[in-house]
Amino acid sequence: MGLTGCITDVPGVRVGHAQRVGRGWRTGTTAILLPPDAVCGVEVRGGGPGTRETDLLHPTATLQTAHAICLTGGSAYGLAAAGGVMAHLEARGIGFKVGPEPGEVVPIVPAAVIFDLGRGGTFGNRPDEAFGRRAAAAARATPSPNGAVGAGTGAVSRGLQGGVGTASTVLPNGVVVAALAVVNSAGSVIDPQTGLPWMPGSLVLRRPSAADRAAVRDHLSAATPPLNTTIGVVATTAALSKAECTRFAAVAHDGLARAIRPVHSMLDGDSIFGVSTGRDDLGPAADLSVDGEPPARTRIRWTNAVLEAGAECFAAACTNAISHAVANGGAPAYRDLCPSAFAGMV
Repeated sequence: MGLTGCITDVPGVRVGHAQRVGRGWRTGTTAILLPPDAVCGVEVRGGGPGTRETDLLHPTATLQTAHAICLTGGSAYGLAAAGGVMAHLEARGIGFKVGPEPGEVVPIVPAAVIFDLGRGGTFGNRPDEAFGRRAAAAARATPSPNGAVGAGTGAVSRGLQGGVGTASTVLPNGVVVAALAVVNSAGSVIDPQTGLPWMPGSLVLRRPSAADRAAVRDHLSAATPPLNTTIGVVATTAALSKAECTRFAAVAHDGLARAIRPVHSMLDGDSIFGVSTGRDDLGPAADLSVDGEPPARTRIRWTNAVLEAGAECFAAACTNAISHAVANGGAPAYRDLCPSAFAGMV
C-alpha cells in the first residue's frame, strides 16, 4: 500500500494553510474545502475536545453534507477561525440554501482545535476569523506540505515540534483513501527505544546512531506536555453513507493509536472527521462482485478495505507530520535530535 500521497489526491478536496510565527505568534489554521454533496461524519475520543458543529454530523442529524472542515490552533478561542471559512464560502454562494436568492446560504463548517496558547510568547495571539479567511482563500488541489504549517504551526508532540501530515493510497478497485492529521500529542510518534517512528511514513529513515537514540530517548522521557490533542480528516472517493463516514472516522482512530502512544487521555481532544465524495459506488452498480460473491457482501468487503486504508493513511500522516517538521522557535524537531536517521537525504 503506497502512502506517499496527499489528501488532495481525493478529487475535489482542497487544502489551505494560514500561519503566523514571530513577534509573540506561533499558531495557524488549516481549511479543508470539500466538493459539493460531500458526506461527513466524526468521531471524538479524547477527554478534552474543542469542537464545533460535530452534533450536526451525527448519523441521526438531518443534514448529510459539510462544505468545509476547519482545523486550527488557539484552543477554544481558535474556533472563531471557522467563521472566517464560513465567510469565504458565503461570499461565493456556497452553503446550505435557506432562501431564494443565490447568496442566502449557510455554509456548514465543522471544526476542531489544538491547544497551542502562549507557545509564541503571547497568550492572546491566536487564530481568529482572519486566519480562517486566509486559509480558505489559499486552498488548492495541489499537494499540501507536511510539517509545521497551518494548524500545526504551534503544535508540540511529546516535546518535539509537531505539525500537519498527510498521506493517501489507491485501492485495487480505484478508490482513493487519504488522511490529514494535525499532531499536537502528549504521546510520542517516536519509539524511544529505536529512535524511529512507531509507524512508517513517506520518508525512508535510517537506523539512528546510538548517540542519537540516546538523545531522543532522554528528550522524550523528560517531556511532559500538559494539554495536547491530535485532530484530522480521513477522506475517500468511495460512496459512503453518513453512518459509514462516522465508522470511517472511528476506525481512523485505530491508525492514530498505532502511530502515537499513548492516546485518548483525559486531556487529549482527539477528533477525526470522515469524508466521502461519493465518486465510486461500492454497491451492485459498481459490479465489484468476485467469484460469484453476492453484491451486498462484496460491498461490505470493499467498505472494510476503505476503513482499514483510512487507519493506515492516518497513521502515516501522523508520522509525516513529525518526520517532516522543521523547528520554528519552540520545541526541537525530531530531525534536530536524530540527524543520523535522515543521513543521505537531500
